[in-house]
Amino acid sequence: MTVTEDSLIEYPCDFPIKVFGFAHPDFASAITQVVQAHSPSFTSANIESRSSSTAKYTSLTCTVHITSREQLDNIYRDITSHPMVKMAL
Repeated sequence: MTVTEDSLIEYPCDFPIKVFGFAHPDFASAITQVVQAHSPSFTSANIESRSSSTAKYTSLTCTVHITSREQLDNIYRDITSHPMVKMAL
């Protein structure tokens, strides 16, 4: 395992990424495609989905196998720039 000086995360690891957006039937598949560009082994089976109480929003928890800080940063950058995404944590 590798720990960089500027990170408390040990790589490789399974890392949960929370993604929030408006409820849309293609939201999970769109996010799956974004993550797969950086982690080809990622599938929709690695996603937990929850709807808001009003069903206006959907939150996804994507558990991604991360091998480096650069990979994680690139995933966050692409997720947050996706037009269906309101916020990612």
